[in-house]
Amino acid sequence: MGIIKAAKLVFDYLKYTEEGKEPEVNRAIDGVDLDIAEGQFIAILGHNGSGKSTLAKHMNALLVPTDGTLWVDSMDTAEDDDVWKIRQKAGMVFQNPDNQIIGSVVEEDVGFGPENIGIPTDEIWKRVDDALAKTGMISYRKHSPNKLSGGQKQRVAIAGVVAMKPKCIILDEPTAMLDPNGRKEVLAAVRELNQKEGVTVILITHYMEEVTLADKVYVMDSGRIVMQGTPREIFSQVDTLKKYRLDVPQVTLLADELAKAGVDIPSGILTIEELVNALCQSN
Repeated sequence: MGIIKAAKLVFDYLKYTEEGKEPEVNRAIDGVDLDIAEGQFIAILGHNGSGKSTLAKHMNALLVPTDGTLWVDSMDTAEDDDVWKIRQKAGMVFQNPDNQIIGSVVEEDVGFGPENIGIPTDEIWKRVDDALAKTGMISYRKHSPNKLSGGQKQRVAIAGVVAMKPKCIILDEPTAMLDPNGRKEVLAAVRELNQKEGVTVILITHYMEEVTLADKVYVMDSGRIVMQGTPREIFSQVDTLKKYRLDVPQVTLLADELAKAGVDIPSGILTIEELVNALCQSN
């Protein structure tokens, strides 16, 4: 079993209208199966309302299944006794860092999580130093989070999770509110944690450009996983992605149009460099 495994996972939101009436059922997750190995970089894609954020909240036991099962490091998220252990294994970073940062000084905010779980003071400061170094925020440790850019705030939020020493970090659209530079900062920090520290990363996003370095990509629609594979396998299916209302990276779209026009280039082009090399070889 991988670090995160789902079997026939179902989740229904219940909408109550008038008193005494049966609630309206909205199925957000519909029979999802997945098995994520430790150390992988996983991307979960989907348009708004596809169920990807609801799935993310199950990985941290913020939600529990209506039916089916989700395990985190072999622990069933529906077991109340394991909730705190699960949240120490799987840390969560949300879309808006302002909802996650509570300290008035960066280093105090990063140390808040370890302090809450009873880590000794000396060890807390070691963890704070380590987490800030890993996210590139060590020089901002004495700053107020209010004075930081969006990308820097999000890196502080990630550092706060890293200080808890989780095996897995789930990022629920962490770059949705950031400009392109902030987006690059956050993704670089996350990628480094995955490659150098072996932390399992699950990135929930609708930005296609963010998933090119993932080990595996899942695409969700209407609460189901409708596509899965490597980024190249997924991006080679441009028309299918459009059907699921997902934008395709411009370079991939251009390569697809060139191929349809008769240019001899491979499918699933991911970067400008790949496209340039393919065009040079086709001549």
